Amino acid sequence: MTNVGHYPLVLGPTIAGMIVPKLLIDGAVGLNIIFVDTLKKIGLDFTSLLTPTDVPFYGIVPGKAAMPLGQITLPVTFGNPNNFRMEFIKFKVADFESSYHAIFGRPTLAKFMAAPHYPYLLLKMLGPNGVLSFRGDLKSSYDYDTEAI
Repeated sequence: MTNVGHYPLVLGPTIAGMIVPKLLIDGAVGLNIIFVDTLKKIGLDFTSLLTPTDVPFYGIVPGKAAMPLGQITLPVTFGNPNNFRMEFIKFKVADFESSYHAIFGRPTLAKFMAAPHYPYLLLKMLGPNGVLSFRGDLKSSYDYDTEAI
């Protein structure tokens, strides 16, 4: 593979009780997005949980503003029962296709006080029993990046 160190950091935390394997960690964006298809796969009746919003976001759909269906706050967990970190994260809900299930931006990284290291496909954060380290998979990151393009 060429361009090692340039592929996306993709991890699989638990969102609302279900493992979401294609979550993009993108510290360059200032919002968190979850897609309608992901909420359906989780089995969540999300329509009653949505908070209205009239603020569009830019940069996800090339050249266009995207209007979210609303906002939703969900529990997100990294780790295992012996050492984990859980926070309630506010997402914009987007109703369009993506190669990812959700996108975490700076707000989530700040809330978890997480440190991403993109060349090593690594995310670190403090848990109650020590440092939590999560590694992405180079082959999967390459495949997801190719699919996204």
